[in-house]
Amino acid sequence: MKNEAKIIAALLVGAAAGAALGILLAPDKGDETRKDITDFFAELVEATKEKAQTKANSIKDYGNNVYNNARSRFNGVVNDVSEYSDEAVDNAKSKIKDAADNAKSHAQDAVDHAKSKVKSAANEANDAIQDA
Repeated sequence: MKNEAKIIAALLVGAAAGAALGILLAPDKGDETRKDITDFFAELVEATKEKAQTKANSIKDYGNNVYNNARSRFNGVVNDVSEYSDEAVDNAKSKIKDAADNAKSHAQDAVDHAKSKVKSAANEANDAIQDA
């Protein structure tokens, strides 16, 4: 951008110097010289407008590219977070299920042990009654 500004400034300085020399050394009449100068500056203004429009379009394209890249990266991060979240939820569900199955197994073992104790006590009581 700085180089282009220097080029445009040099172009304008050169154009002004050329116009001044043209006026001083012009063999034409005043009306023709003024017309030539007017035409020259009209062309210079038109060229400057075109360069400015080209630069504006270039800046706009650059801005669009930056926006699209940022948007793409943001979407990538959102997708990564979503996948991580899904994975964490699945992991938690699996651990909860394992804990529930483990608790159920321990509970069943406790019930079976209690039944065994009750049955053993009942058998002992029955044997004691029968022996009496």
